[in-house]
Amino acid sequence: MAMLQSIVVFTLLLLMLILIIIIIIIIVVFAFKPWRFFSYPSRCRAIKVGELERPLVSNDVDLAQDQSNDLTRNYDLDGECHLNAALLRPPRTQGLVHKQRLSSASRRLALGDSVVGDVSDPLDGILVGQTLKRRVVTEHLVELQTHGRPENQSQNLRFGTENDRPQESVPNTDAISDQRSCLSLQVVSGPSCGLHCSVLSTSTARLPLTLGRVPPSYLLLKDYEVSGKHAMITWNLNKLRWELVDMGSLNGTLLNSCPIHHPDPGSRLWGDPVELASGDTITVGTTSNIYVHISSHNERLVPFGVGMTSDPMSLRRGGKKLPMEDVCYYHWPLPGINQFGVFGICDGHGGVGAAKSASKILPEMVATILTDSVKRERVMSEQDASDVLRDAFSQTEASMNNYYEGCTATLLLVWADADENFFAQCANVGDSACFINMDGKQIKMTEDHKVTSCSERLRIEGIGEPLKDGETRLCGLNLARMLGDKFVKQQDSRFSSEPYISQVVHLKKSSGAFALLASDGLWDVVSFKKAIQLVVQARERHSTETENLAEKIAEVMLNEARTQRTKDNTSIIFIDFDSISTVSSCKVRP
Repeated sequence: MAMLQSIVVFTLLLLMLILIIIIIIIIVVFAFKPWRFFSYPSRCRAIKVGELERPLVSNDVDLAQDQSNDLTRNYDLDGECHLNAALLRPPRTQGLVHKQRLSSASRRLALGDSVVGDVSDPLDGILVGQTLKRRVVTEHLVELQTHGRPENQSQNLRFGTENDRPQESVPNTDAISDQRSCLSLQVVSGPSCGLHCSVLSTSTARLPLTLGRVPPSYLLLKDYEVSGKHAMITWNLNKLRWELVDMGSLNGTLLNSCPIHHPDPGSRLWGDPVELASGDTITVGTTSNIYVHISSHNERLVPFGVGMTSDPMSLRRGGKKLPMEDVCYYHWPLPGINQFGVFGICDGHGGVGAAKSASKILPEMVATILTDSVKRERVMSEQDASDVLRDAFSQTEASMNNYYEGCTATLLLVWADADENFFAQCANVGDSACFINMDGKQIKMTEDHKVTSCSERLRIEGIGEPLKDGETRLCGLNLARMLGDKFVKQQDSRFSSEPYISQVVHLKKSSGAFALLASDGLWDVVSFKKAIQLVVQARERHSTETENLAEKIAEVMLNEARTQRTKDNTSIIFIDFDSISTVSSCKVRP
């Protein structure tokens, strides 16, 4: 009896073991599908002729909608779209039929089981067996058009042969030969503060202008809150205006504190284009603010060579980085006034705020005054712009609200008469100097307004509050004339913003005339005489070169300041009246 019970128990255990083994086999078979390693040839069925003749892109909208739901996409921080990793396994070479490689925009599409495409690049493939719908192919492109992509990038997009790749329509500059606009951008806050760029509306090779964190963005912002491709600025040929559009950035874009991005930033859709105006502020991320300056110009080149350069000299003073407080600029011609142009330098102290304000307001005041035809004709007939310059400085000082920051201001006004004879007159406050050399003769166009200068001591003595012996500063400042500094001017009446006005210089043709404006970073280490020698030597050295000669001479002057170990920000504008410029007709540089 005991033996029988043992046999029954053993049998039951054996059956349970067999059952467990069967369950394990079933789990393994259905979980790992080992037959897929042996039945592959059956999946690579022969492709029928009808399938090859079926159009790769059809117009059946319903089928396209069903197929598009099978695609899983991921977006990285810069907005690049990638297929799900499960769809990116390398295609097998058996049973593949190769077709024309599609453009990069169509690489994002994949359907069905069998891959048809370039074996060497799985992203270039597209699947056979089902027909793609035109709506799927163009859906993303339509979004770009409806959410603000500029017209010159959204036209003529189609797929097929090499010649049918996406094209950019080229603006017809002949149609607007009498229109020209200069856009200047300057980063005024954030990690890339001080960065700047300028572009003309006719510079098709540089448009559209992109703002982003990674190349090839034209304005490259080193700010982790800015997307790789954040925003775009383009010139609208139909409306003749600059337009800003958000490119689906993560943190959005603000224009004058108003959002212009898509209402749903997470969708990565483009915003609608918005018109830009001079004086606008673009905010990308949370700290990067970009100041916009727009001026209108005709198609004439600057009628003389212009070179402009600057350097904070940050490696001086034992390697301590110096803040850049200089701003230099030029505008030729002034908006709506073809015969006049201005060239100027503002050297700030206590910060760069006053220099930025003055460099913006002062040229605008000159242009506003000269829009009065009576005043403009008086300048042309009398060949004297003293009243214009004096009024411009007075109105600029009244418009500035800088109480604890100030700046020097040196402005050279150049104009041409009906016979294309050029005249120049300069006004300044502070110690940024300018001189003109013509026929080998040096003409000083500015006056030094340091407290220690003889002219300032005489002016202050005439007020009735003469300086004491050995007194070289007023309220801690070594300048007695400047723009801004409203607080110290309220404390001490000896400060002034009244400019020195130079004589008018008739710039004779073929006289070898040139003008040199610079902040005190240059004049602290280089004399006028030495500067003239450097210009003459540079002209002789580059006598066979006509392109960008003025820019090269400006760089020679800046290098001399470095060699002499200047201890201040240095900005230089060199104007060669014997050559023709090929540079932009407006520029602002901190």
